[in-house]
Amino acid sequence: MSDTLRQQIIFDLDDTLIYCNKYFDQILERFADQLLEWFGAERLTAREILAKQTEIDVAGVKKLGFVSSHFAESLVDTYRYFSSLIGRETNLIEEEHLSQLGMSVYDQEVEPYPGMVETLNLLSEQGHELNLYTGGDESIQQRKIERMKLSSYFGDRIYIRTHKNAEALEEILRSRHFNRRRTWMIGNSLRTDIAPAVAAGINSIYIKHPTEWSYNLVDIKQPADTSMYTISSLEQVPGIIAESLAMTIRNR
Repeated sequence: MSDTLRQQIIFDLDDTLIYCNKYFDQILERFADQLLEWFGAERLTAREILAKQTEIDVAGVKKLGFVSSHFAESLVDTYRYFSSLIGRETNLIEEEHLSQLGMSVYDQEVEPYPGMVETLNLLSEQGHELNLYTGGDESIQQRKIERMKLSSYFGDRIYIRTHKNAEALEEILRSRHFNRRRTWMIGNSLRTDIAPAVAAGINSIYIKHPTEWSYNLVDIKQPADTSMYTISSLEQVPGIIAESLAMTIRNR
């Protein structure tokens, strides 16, 4: 492939290449069940518990970024909130139990999305440059990358950031030579993947999932000078890239 057609593709990791949110949802279900057992189902509902945890969790991520300990802390903070609300004494043993429950989400096995290997193989074989950009604790994210053997696709083009926003993406784009007209951001988060891509003037592919963490949802206007696609599966990515290239060739 000629350099004029070669695309620079930046992939998000969690819930783009590998599963992530479903493990948090499983822990949250156990968390709600535990609080209902301790507090009494007649005094609280699972919906109330999960709504408050989401509120606390999102506020913390906006302030601190993707710090690994924050999720567990949000469970404890939610427990303390409802303890105060209904006049129940908090208990250090219970808090430690919830903290361990929250941190256990990072012990889950790493599971690729359908078509991950095939998609990365195909784009690599076609001569495109693949980059990986993920938010979170470096040791945790690096462990996922190693388990999936993703370095074979991305080499030294792996970027792990605590804060995943427009400023972080801009810093990455300036750290090496990215041709913005031929650069793509691919991810499941409108907030941390697509909105920063639009702001940076690069193309984007939004992989929309049926259920999504509320933090990831923001309104974005279709950009006038770059391409933005919405798809439902990772396996559709190569087709979108090929279609864009074909359009570029036709318009020459």
